[in-house]
Amino acid sequence: MKVLLVDDEDLQLLRLEESVKNVLLKGEILSFNNPVDALEAAKKAKIDIAFLDIEMPEINGLTLAKSLKSINPQVNIIFVTAYDNFALDAMKMHASGYISKPVNEEKVRAEVEGLRFPIKLKFTKLIQVKCFGNFEVFHNGQPLKFTYSKSKELFAYLIDREGAAININELNAVLWEEDHKSYLRNLISDIQKTLQSVGASDVFKKRHNECYIDVDKVDCDAYEYHRNNPDAIRMYRGEYMMQYSWPIFDES
Repeated sequence: MKVLLVDDEDLQLLRLEESVKNVLLKGEILSFNNPVDALEAAKKAKIDIAFLDIEMPEINGLTLAKSLKSINPQVNIIFVTAYDNFALDAMKMHASGYISKPVNEEKVRAEVEGLRFPIKLKFTKLIQVKCFGNFEVFHNGQPLKFTYSKSKELFAYLIDREGAAININELNAVLWEEDHKSYLRNLISDIQKTLQSVGASDVFKKRHNECYIDVDKVDCDAYEYHRNNPDAIRMYRGEYMMQYSWPIFDES
């Protein structure tokens, strides 16, 4: 995620940069006190969020915002100003947010959490997995339907283990208190058939009495978090596979 900061006052720019870094953590920050230089940088790098001071020489923030939107219509514009009389102009431009100076971390966080164009992870594989919030599985953006709800939970547990091979006894203990190994075999078969139906049979692996997920065959928000993807880090709100009782997310 690339974030553009523009303010012609060095002290204000430094304060803005500190607040944004504390909120967005590993986002790539591009800071400028000259709007002309900022515009040139935006032509070379796709900007996701732009924090723009409105009152600036040469190019004011409203004009700069129009130029940025002509480059990327889905850029999130957040105006930063000491004057309230620009709020109507900002609304007409469909800005994502409006921060009154002095800037602080709380104000920045509030605007980032309500972006007009939310930052999304870029997926390239056949199977996409969403762990943050409720657990969901998608094929090319469409929900993947398992025959049994427990099949989905079994798949979730294997995703949670991030490629580690899990034996049948452990899987049985996670899903039920009693012995249901015969039913567990039905769930495994259901997962295999469901993935095979969408051309993704290589995602699920079974050998002897063990099963695991080939993590290189799925796109997953939790995996991207552990790879320090700043977009995935921003998406995590402390909720992980919420419909199940057993998950504990490692935030380290």
